[in-house]
Amino acid sequence: MSRDTVELKHELRTLPAAQWNRLVPADYPFMRHEFLSALEQTGCVGSARGWEPRYLILSDERGPTAAAATYIKSHSYGEFVFDFAWARAYERIGLRYYPKLTLAAPFTPATGPRLLTLPGAAGQLAPRLLQALEHHTLAHGWSSIHALFVDEPARLACEARGWLLRRDCQFHWYNRGYATFEEYLATFTAEKRKKVRRERRRVAEAGVRFETRRGAQLEARVLDRIYELHRDTFLRHGHEPYLTRAFFGEIARTLPDALMVKLALHGGDIVAAAIFFIGADTLFGRYWGAAADYHSLHFETCYHQGIEFCIEHGIGRFEPGTQGEHKVSRGFEPTLTWSAHFIADPRFRAAISDYLAQEGTAVEAYAHEVQTHVPYRARRMPGPLP
Repeated sequence: MSRDTVELKHELRTLPAAQWNRLVPADYPFMRHEFLSALEQTGCVGSARGWEPRYLILSDERGPTAAAATYIKSHSYGEFVFDFAWARAYERIGLRYYPKLTLAAPFTPATGPRLLTLPGAAGQLAPRLLQALEHHTLAHGWSSIHALFVDEPARLACEARGWLLRRDCQFHWYNRGYATFEEYLATFTAEKRKKVRRERRRVAEAGVRFETRRGAQLEARVLDRIYELHRDTFLRHGHEPYLTRAFFGEIARTLPDALMVKLALHGGDIVAAAIFFIGADTLFGRYWGAAADYHSLHFETCYHQGIEFCIEHGIGRFEPGTQGEHKVSRGFEPTLTWSAHFIADPRFRAAISDYLAQEGTAVEAYAHEVQTHVPYRARRMPGPLP
């Protein structure tokens, strides 16, 4: 392969979508040109939001061969990998932690590719991407780089360059070839099976029914209602949502097959909605909102409906998002997630390394303990959990 050139773009829309998307695995919507450029065009990211885009592009005479979507961050919100204590430690000795560089899909705690390359070229090009990111960070005097929710190839590439690895735990559902939801429930213990059936029955008895809408089926008035419910959930937690109404309209237009919404209806009214994204073999649960307090509605809309969708469509895994031990009794299993961190200051690098070693041991112990509480009759360890 000929020698490549390095370029930093501030706006993804200046690069043709086809050139970027040929570097993105087809099964991961959050790195596609349509998703990232929609964040830009609808004001979800930008310098005013503390997410200033920097797209690192490696090219040869054929065009882009590798890329990384990074953001100059002036805070740590919207990342879901918490480093606030690291920032405070910097401040205590008079150093600046911000700005920092974040390598991630903004506002999206979903494991996936972060070092994008042409198929078959990752071994050569991923280290070049990381080297270029390190050079860029040191040249600007930034404190660090944070690659969030990295897939296995990116994790190994970061580890090979000496980046610090950090573990966390999410709860994912795995499809083991179930033909129906009832067949899936048959793998539960009797007590847990009754609990799920009772939850689903309560929602049905309340007169709530569900519709599945893909992006192209979401007309403006329905998107307005979905966004209203979504925004209300954030406001009740004290802040505005990260994503705008315009973003959802743009995604419904440009990624209609990747966007899916479960609508909960009572009579003719939409009383709740859960927003999902679909990859080739993974369903990603992202946001939800409700206008009424129906018993078990959250569990049904966000979890049971998602599991049923995976079974019906042969989707292998369901990632419903961060946190939530309550997911375990509904069939979700502890799964390790990874981030990788380049810390410029050698003193902080050593201190953070020690901390991450201790934290990692605790995270793994927690995940193994939680695994003993899954509802299945036969206790199983999911593939990603050691």
